[in-house]
Amino acid sequence: MKSPPLLSPCLSWKRMVGVFFLPFILPAFAPRFKQEESLRLGTAHPPQPRFNWSHLTPLELKNRSVGLGTASTGRGKPHFTLEGHRFLICGGSIHYFRVPREYWRDRLLKLRACGFNTVTTAFVLMAAEIGLWVILRPGPYICSEMDLGGLPSWLLQDPRLLLRTTNKGFTEAVEKYFDHLIPRVIPLQYRQGGPVIAVQVENEYGSFNKDKTYMPYLHKALLRRGIVELLLTSDGEKNVLSGHTKGVLAAINLQKVQRNTFNQLHKVQRDKPLLVMEYWVGWFDRWGDKHHVKDAKEVEHAVSEFIKYEISFNVYMFHGGTNFGFMNGATNFGKHTGIVTSYDYDAVLTEAGDYTEKYFKLQKLLESVSATPLPQVPKLTPKAVYPPMRPSLYLPLWDALSYLNEPVRSHQPVNMENLPINNGSGQSYGFVLYEKSICSGGRLCAHAHDMAQVFLDETMIGILNENNQDLHIPELRDCRYLRILVENQGRVNFSWQIQNEQKGITGSVSINNSSLEGFTIYSLEMKMSFFERLRSATWKPVPDSHQGPAFYRGTLKAGPSPKDTFLSLLNWNYGFVFINGRNLGRYWNIGPQQTLYLPGAWLRPEDNEVILFEKMLSGSDIKSTDKPML
Repeated sequence: MKSPPLLSPCLSWKRMVGVFFLPFILPAFAPRFKQEESLRLGTAHPPQPRFNWSHLTPLELKNRSVGLGTASTGRGKPHFTLEGHRFLICGGSIHYFRVPREYWRDRLLKLRACGFNTVTTAFVLMAAEIGLWVILRPGPYICSEMDLGGLPSWLLQDPRLLLRTTNKGFTEAVEKYFDHLIPRVIPLQYRQGGPVIAVQVENEYGSFNKDKTYMPYLHKALLRRGIVELLLTSDGEKNVLSGHTKGVLAAINLQKVQRNTFNQLHKVQRDKPLLVMEYWVGWFDRWGDKHHVKDAKEVEHAVSEFIKYEISFNVYMFHGGTNFGFMNGATNFGKHTGIVTSYDYDAVLTEAGDYTEKYFKLQKLLESVSATPLPQVPKLTPKAVYPPMRPSLYLPLWDALSYLNEPVRSHQPVNMENLPINNGSGQSYGFVLYEKSICSGGRLCAHAHDMAQVFLDETMIGILNENNQDLHIPELRDCRYLRILVENQGRVNFSWQIQNEQKGITGSVSINNSSLEGFTIYSLEMKMSFFERLRSATWKPVPDSHQGPAFYRGTLKAGPSPKDTFLSLLNWNYGFVFINGRNLGRYWNIGPQQTLYLPGAWLRPEDNEVILFEKMLSGSDIKSTDKPML
């Protein structure tokens, strides 16, 4: 993760700047009770408003002084104003870090062509060029179904450091992060001529609520560094009271408007316009669970009601994108479950940026209330089906160990975050292999997070996870290598459980209650540099079947003009796909996701190197399709 030019994915102080992004949405303000009830019941519709924002765009609005504000005229409803003009926020969330950089402009153009005027993300200057305002969500915690909610994993090195509190260790990290980030944001604010009209203070703190002084601290930290635009909080409708902070506009997140939806919001603020910071038009998927969808007519109806009552809103997600690499988070509601690679979210645009029924319904709706024509809809990104490929070469994991960085020698196992690598930042993602010679069997006990394969030499003898922390090792005639390969399947991104998301082996390893000592620990971060070194290894012809972790190499022939496609790995079991060294993400035969999105922008003309890291058992062909299977 490196620090890119203004607002590209991730800044980098000690990986703390791990994710500077803005998941979605804006401040919520509530209509009066009767308005709320008529919205919920679908009665007493006011006349359909028509809006002309042609003069209220970043490039057109030259004279600026007051920015985004709130107003109430006489008996009229509270409303937003921009430079004194009545303004309705029609926002959509796009996570730049889930979209290939080459496609950023395409996705923003599609947002604008659908009739939206605001984006909650961080392609700030590009958004301004296209005519979109920006609501910034700098965190430091952002949730967004990201590993650890976007916080850098090295924060877990010290168990005394309390996340999302005014604990000294955490605030020191926040101060350095803000010192790095906010000076970049200052010139992008509305009153400086930029497109940023609002900034969110943290995210959904009401559901965490561990420190009453934390949100006021962040509020002051932003003001102290020169943030002058409208500040807001964003919480679930039942957590507003514990998430808001004085002097900051409160907003809510919701799936649908129900009875009492705005009750807590009314207790926090009155005579303010309502902003639905996150209107969830879909939902994310988890491994082993079902694929979530939401009816397009329901979304159309909800947005229509927002517009009728001049309720500002932000669609989450307008375009979800992909959890490339290891960025996916996880949930733990009694069981740790990783989030799938696709972040399609059943959003307004698909994972690959294609139009949906929701897109055309919302476009028609927003066009009907616009006093000026909408921009032309961009062409679809072309898709292709490539010839099937079968990996011809393979390399067992054990043969690849010499191509990793120097292993760590340790008296006791060390968890992933505390490995003395990466200039003290530890290891964030991937796998860790713990190796130790043993000369007797018995009952093996180890706390491995999230999933571990246990081997004697190269033969797997069992699995360890949160529900299974011991297994039987058969009696040995000779000394053997005990090898424990542990995978981080995604750190929890929501709730207080983020505090306890250390990965790898946490604690000691014992056989028959006798602690083992003297480990060799290999870090498998699967970075591009590793695959560059791996090309010089002695690869072997692929056998008919191979059991155990191994790398499989093949060639995807993309022709002279590569296009987007989806890889189908139905005959494979569990692992990751790397294209020219780029990690497309995890595949797993338990579903629901059955294809991986492969952006054409990441393909070279003609031959492309494909490497699978398969954990369990080799498959056969790798096929492509022009349609996803989610």
